[in-house]
Amino acid sequence: MSRRDGLTIGEFATLSHLSVRTLRRYHQAGLLEPAMVDPHTKYRYYLADQIPAAQVIHRLRELDMPLAEVRSVLATEDPAERAALVAGHLRRLEAELDRTRAAVVSLRRLLAPEPEQLAVKLRQVPARTVAAVSGHVPLGDALDFYDRAMAELDAAFPPAERTGPPGGRYANALYTGGSGAFTVYRPVRAPRADGRIQVVELPAADLAVTVHAGAHDDLDVTYGRLGAWVAGHALGVDGPVHEAYLVGPRDTGEAARWRTEIGWPVFRLG
Repeated sequence: MSRRDGLTIGEFATLSHLSVRTLRRYHQAGLLEPAMVDPHTKYRYYLADQIPAAQVIHRLRELDMPLAEVRSVLATEDPAERAALVAGHLRRLEAELDRTRAAVVSLRRLLAPEPEQLAVKLRQVPARTVAAVSGHVPLGDALDFYDRAMAELDAAFPPAERTGPPGGRYANALYTGGSGAFTVYRPVRAPRADGRIQVVELPAADLAVTVHAGAHDDLDVTYGRLGAWVAGHALGVDGPVHEAYLVGPRDTGEAARWRTEIGWPVFRLG
């Protein structure tokens, strides 16, 4: 290829809207090889039809895609496979964004100059018979397990059969050890087994109860403040935590209207 056939790295940078430094970095990483490197001057020359590839690399790197994955995207000629690789990375970005947003919301509440007052009640909950899906679940899989379990319960028990909001009982080991017993349930008129759904007897419990308002991003803050209230009132935690989803994502897409009741089984110390 003669000089006349190619673009200098400066010309290519101008046409692709990428810096010379970025193009050199792509070359060094093996992502975008120049069409020719002059053996004497070491000048790099590119072709105009390399511009789309350069811009694709730039966008993927803007999305923090690892170099190995960028190479895989560029190497495949199958559009479906290429789309799947990009979609997988986007899902990971969305999950990371969710974690970042939750952390920001929690920190804003934790660092507020005047924390809101927490309304806590002590309540005796009688034994109940419910339809439930249970399992031993890693903490990282808890949301997926909950979503699948609730979908099964909703399909098996239409609204006319339900007698209260759905809820869950979660073993302390889920948080202290990273995995534990996990039960998602619905109170219904006539509980019955169906596939993974079992009839479960929930024992009576004495609970310290509060209601978390809004999205679940800062649910951990409400848990912490309930824990502080329990400790401050000389109460010990006894057994799995209870949650009741008074209003949730299955009821409305408006997160500001969500209401999650948290209940810790307690007993008086001493």
